[in-house]
Amino acid sequence: METVTLNNGIQMPVLGFETYQIESVNTKNAVKQAIDAGYRLIDTAQYYGNEAGVGQAVKESGISRDQFFITTKTPLSGYAETKAGIDESLLEGKMDYYDMVLIHWPIPDYLDSYVALEDAVKEGKIRAIGVSNFNHEQLQKVLDKATIKPVVNQVETHLMWQQQKMHHFLTEHQMVHEAWSPLGQVTETIMGNEVLTSLAQQYHKTPAQISLRFLIQEGVVVIPKATHLKRQLLVCNIPNFARLFVMTSASICACNPTKLRA
Repeated sequence: METVTLNNGIQMPVLGFETYQIESVNTKNAVKQAIDAGYRLIDTAQYYGNEAGVGQAVKESGISRDQFFITTKTPLSGYAETKAGIDESLLEGKMDYYDMVLIHWPIPDYLDSYVALEDAVKEGKIRAIGVSNFNHEQLQKVLDKATIKPVVNQVETHLMWQQQKMHHFLTEHQMVHEAWSPLGQVTETIMGNEVLTSLAQQYHKTPAQISLRFLIQEGVVVIPKATHLKRQLLVCNIPNFARLFVMTSASICACNPTKLRA
């Protein structure tokens, strides 16, 4: 699996499995299928209520824990709540550590929450820390105070909302741009794009594969949700086909330029 090197030297897969909206009773089997398909980056969150299922699937996979990159996210505000939440997540997932923990969104006291994450790194409970859904100003405040630099900002990103300004900001600060909902909130709008459809035919791939491959080659880590095994297998093959040199941001949005947002 293709990887990217985080600013702390840790390797992170460029393609992961998102567990958002997978019910807790179905999580273990969905993640097991994803692991069998080849996924090693698994993304969960305290808010999702399915950390336990992720942990069970990883444990029962028979694959060494150090072969996985498990991310969870905390929505808790302030130092004490966040610190306690990290310990609860470790218990839920029955894990000795998480590879990465993100602040899920800009909660009121996110700066003190970030300090709790830093302390968890020092205690060996977390290997890397970052944020999710932060804008430039909020992220700059974290950078100004941080003693451990965030490695990731996880934000909605897809072909019709490529987050180019944020991507430049993150690149400038040696942080990784990670995309949630990389196929868009309204998938039909992206999948029906004429340029995307044409490229899919040219490369003998699906529109989803073309869309995700483009983001990956632009330096964006993607975590699509695909609960069906066939879809998981198709998506997991994305890093294995050639770069799409002919594909540009302008061409992919040519059929619907009003959808392109910075």
